[in-house]
Amino acid sequence: MEKLMRLISMAPLFLLLSLPFAFAGHDYNQALSKSILFFEAQRSGYLPHNQRVTWRANSGLNDGKASGVDLVGGYYDAGDNVKFGLPMAFTVTMMSWSIIEYGKQMTASGELGHAMEAIKWGTDYFIKAHPEPYVLYGEVGDGNSDHYCWQRPEDMTTDRHAYKIDASNPGSDLAAETAAAMAAASIVFRRSNPAYSSELLRHAYQLFEFADKYRGKYDSSITVAQKYYRSISGYNDELLWAAAWLYQASNNQYYLNYLGKNGDSMGGTGWAMTEFGWDVKYAGVQTLVAKFLMQGRAGLHAPVFERYHQKAEYFMCSLLGKASRNVQKTPGGLIFRQRWNNMQFVTSASFLATVYSDYLTSSRGSLRCAASNVAPSELLSFAKSQVDYLLGDNPRATSYMVGYGNNYPRQVHHRGSSIVSIKVDPKFVACRQGYAAWYTRKASDPNVLTGAVVGGPDAYDNFADERDNYEQTEPATYNNAPLLGILARLAGGHGGYNQLLPVVVPAPNPVVAEPKPAPKPKLTPTPASSSSSISIEQKMTTSWNYKGKTYYRYSIIVTNKSYQTLKDLKLSISKLYGPLWGLTKSGNSYGFPTWLSSLPAGKSLEFVYIHSASPADISVSSYNLA
Repeated sequence: MEKLMRLISMAPLFLLLSLPFAFAGHDYNQALSKSILFFEAQRSGYLPHNQRVTWRANSGLNDGKASGVDLVGGYYDAGDNVKFGLPMAFTVTMMSWSIIEYGKQMTASGELGHAMEAIKWGTDYFIKAHPEPYVLYGEVGDGNSDHYCWQRPEDMTTDRHAYKIDASNPGSDLAAETAAAMAAASIVFRRSNPAYSSELLRHAYQLFEFADKYRGKYDSSITVAQKYYRSISGYNDELLWAAAWLYQASNNQYYLNYLGKNGDSMGGTGWAMTEFGWDVKYAGVQTLVAKFLMQGRAGLHAPVFERYHQKAEYFMCSLLGKASRNVQKTPGGLIFRQRWNNMQFVTSASFLATVYSDYLTSSRGSLRCAASNVAPSELLSFAKSQVDYLLGDNPRATSYMVGYGNNYPRQVHHRGSSIVSIKVDPKFVACRQGYAAWYTRKASDPNVLTGAVVGGPDAYDNFADERDNYEQTEPATYNNAPLLGILARLAGGHGGYNQLLPVVVPAPNPVVAEPKPAPKPKLTPTPASSSSSISIEQKMTTSWNYKGKTYYRYSIIVTNKSYQTLKDLKLSISKLYGPLWGLTKSGNSYGFPTWLSSLPAGKSLEFVYIHSASPADISVSSYNLA
């Protein structure tokens, strides 16, 4: 966990990624499996029957009881036994984003189910922590008393007070980040568990309203968090971040308008960042809004969204060393932001570089840096270099993921892993006894904290594998969360699909299958879904380039093949990212234009649309014949 957070500065961070196929050198599938497994070691509450980290046991079983609320569950943030709401919510948001972008690759590696379980462990807790629309519990336990003790979570004797925000004691940053987590997770579960997805989205709506209506920093209400997770950036970045995720999850225009109307005043278009993490979300917001712009969804907000876009590109260029101000790196090439848990910034920034590279590839664009344009593959290559450094390609030949490779940290700053498992020796370990018997022990941890990404080396690539060296050897959930997506991408490659199309997270079945490439625009007519009485054919009639983006005009011919008059036609159209002419929209479907009430036998009607993607999916929902 972190204590004193860095000041936000007005410059970007940038990362690069490589070619659109699987990479050699490291076993990214193995690293992905291990990085997900780490979350099982961080679980609080009643552990499930399929728990794979078997040296852990139940803990925190009375959490929330003194406050009259059930707060059993959730995650311990790092090497301690406190549940901090802000970093936990960011962790869930980033795990969800990883699946949203690279769920297909996780399916191919057989890890999608485990990743979704990791998200649900967090969202189940958030549902409990949000018992009323304007109440959210944001911390269980106290960092000061917790740090006084060195105990297994199963032996905890420290204070488990529950701290909340409400209308009188607001916390917009905490509520908005939790809304973002719930909204992003609702996308993940939309197909496999639609009822749960709807429940998550309902909580997200309420939490966003709470955050926006009752403004304030959460650490002014939950003051015990200030020493550990102080909100230095304030709450404007989280409000924009939550709005972006709610728009992504709901397609509700209100949240798109919120981003457009508040982008300038809340800093979304103004801050050029040098970091992205649990505190400062601006670079993440800018990346998401740039995606909306590339998808052609900005509408009247296009000028504002272009300013978000410019700041996203500045962040990326800075990571590559091609901006007016660039991110610092170690001699070995690792992004370096601060001494304490620097690796969190490496994984978060690398994730943004990875997805942005794929967005650019899908839009056939390039990165616009100060000196020149940069190919998307260069961003991916840079992100890969950061992950490879983390996994052992560095001056020390040290893997900073526990359990990966042969040379990894053995004395991790983590209470659970450093004390013998309660299943091996159930004898109670008292508060201070743990320091004397286990913390100062100059030996490897009795329990391997598989998959944990520790804080990492200093500015000169130096690292001391010592338990009391918490700046370098303490892991954190938010170090791992963005890494899931990058590892899935590096292991599974690009897959040939358009990263700007609407997301459908596959069901979590461990089916190994090669993703099918997205269809490309064709000059010849292509049949759409139709019935025996109605045929639908669409074809691309023209294309043109504008500001580096290719736009296509599609013509669709609907023909009544029956011998009767066609009435009350309803068409379903998905994957449409631009304007459409020649139909009337009603709810979620499209019908005859206002000047046409029916279509005689053998006759046809035409409508057209324009967007910068492959053909939309068009099918017949319903109709009548008279």
